[in-house]
Amino acid sequence: MLKQTLSQKLLQKLSPQQIQLMKLLQVPTMELEQRIKEEIEENPALEEGREESDADNYEDDHDSDDYDDQQDFDINDYLDEDLPQYKTSVSNAGKDQDEKAVPISGGTSFHEILASQLMLRKLTEKEKVIADNIIGNIDDDGYLRREIEAIVDDLAFSQNVMTTEEEVEDVLFIIQDFEPAGVGARDLRECLLLQLERKHHGNIATYTAKKILEKSFDEFTKKHYQKIKAKFEINDEDLKEAIDEIVNLNPKPGNSLKESTNSKNIQQIIPDFILTEEDGELSLSLNSRNAPQLKVSKTYENMLRGYSEGAKRTKSDKEAVQFVKQKLDAAKWFIDAIQQRQHTLLYTMRAIVDYQHEYFLSGDDTDLRPMILKDIADVVEMDISTISRVANSKYVQTPYGIMSLKYFFSESLSTDSGEEVSTREVKKILQDAVDAENKKKPLTDQKLTDLLKEKGYKIARRTVAKYREQLDIPVARLRKEL
Repeated sequence: MLKQTLSQKLLQKLSPQQIQLMKLLQVPTMELEQRIKEEIEENPALEEGREESDADNYEDDHDSDDYDDQQDFDINDYLDEDLPQYKTSVSNAGKDQDEKAVPISGGTSFHEILASQLMLRKLTEKEKVIADNIIGNIDDDGYLRREIEAIVDDLAFSQNVMTTEEEVEDVLFIIQDFEPAGVGARDLRECLLLQLERKHHGNIATYTAKKILEKSFDEFTKKHYQKIKAKFEINDEDLKEAIDEIVNLNPKPGNSLKESTNSKNIQQIIPDFILTEEDGELSLSLNSRNAPQLKVSKTYENMLRGYSEGAKRTKSDKEAVQFVKQKLDAAKWFIDAIQQRQHTLLYTMRAIVDYQHEYFLSGDDTDLRPMILKDIADVVEMDISTISRVANSKYVQTPYGIMSLKYFFSESLSTDSGEEVSTREVKKILQDAVDAENKKKPLTDQKLTDLLKEKGYKIARRTVAKYREQLDIPVARLRKEL
C-alpha cells in the first residue's frame, strides 16, 4: 500500500567547497604541491602562472554555493570584465621563494645487491631458485623472518620446486656469507654471531663475546652481569671488553646498505610555517609553497564569451557550454579553497605562537604551557576537528629547528603550589635526570618519582613509568653499564 506523507527534517550538510577545504587543510606542503598538480591535470580550466594585470585588489563576489544543473544561466557570472584572472598570492615571500629542484638518485636496492652477489656463486638451477626465494623474503633490516618450513611450502606450491628444509638451510648458509655481515640471520642472536665469526680469531674479547651470545644470550639481554661473570669465571674488565665487542656490532645489517644505496627515498620535511625572532619580536609567515599562483584559463573564458555573443544554441552547444561552466566552477572553488587554507593555517598558527610565546622566545621545554586542541579552538573560534587537521603533519621552522605542530600540544598537571604545568616539562626533567645518572647505578622508577616529588611534582610511579616509555627510555636494569 502506497502512502504519501509530508514531513519536515533538519539536516546539516557540507558544501562541496567545505569538503574540499577540509581535505586540503590536512595535507602538508609537499602533498599540497602534488594535489595541485593533480587538480590542474584533471581540470583544463585551472592553470598555474601569474598574468601581468592588476588583479591583486580583486575581490571575488561570485557566489560559488549557487551551483545548479540548469542549461540556462547568467553568463555575466563567468565573464566579469574587471576580472582578468583568479589567483592566489602571498605578501610574505621570503628566502624560500627561490625554489630549486634537488635531484634524488635512485641507486641500487638492497635486494638487488644481494642478487648481484648471488651471481658470483656457483649454484645449480634448483639452488638459484631457492636462493632467489630466500632473498625475496629478507626484510629491509637484513633478517629472514619467514620460517624455513614455510619457504619449502612456498617453493612447492608457487614454483613446483620440491625441496627439503636441509637444502634450504644449506643455501641460506651461502647467503649468510654475503655482505653485509649478519645478513640472512633469523634472529638478533644469529645476526650478532655471524658478524663475530668474521672477526679476527685469537682475540680473547671476541672469543668471550661469542661464548656469551651462544650460552648466555638471555642473561646478556637482561644485563645479569653477575651471573655471566660467575658462569665464565671472568672479571669486570674481561666482561666489559666482551660487551664492547658486542655493542659495536650492527643489529640491523640491512640499514648499512640502504643508507649508501638510497633504496628508499629520503623523507624530506618542508616546513609549512617560518617563525623568526629578532630583538624579542616574533615574526610568522607561511611558506610560499602554500601560496601557489593559480588562475582560471583564458581559453575557457573566451569560449563562454563566444557563446554569449550569439553562438547557436543547439543541443551540442549547450552541452559543451555546460561542461565549460562546470570546469570554471570547479577551478574557482579550488582556488577559493586554497585561499581559505592559507588563511586558516596562518590564523591557527598565530594563535599557537601567542599561546606559547614564552617558549618560542627561549626554546626551553620547561616554558611550554599546557595546551590542548580545545584551547586553540576556543581562541580562533573554530571546531576542534579543524584545529586537528591543521596540526596534523604540519611543521614550523623555528630558531631552534624544524618542529611538528603536535609537539606544542600537551596535557597538564598540578604542582604542590597548585600551578598548572605541561607534561612536556616533566618529561624534560625525567630525560635530564636519566642523562645525568650514574650508569653503574641507574635511577629506578621509584627514585625518579621521588626526585620529581622533591621538585614539587606529585606523580604516581606508574605515571613516571608511562612517561619514561614515551621517551623511549628503558628500565633501570637495562640502562646499567659496567
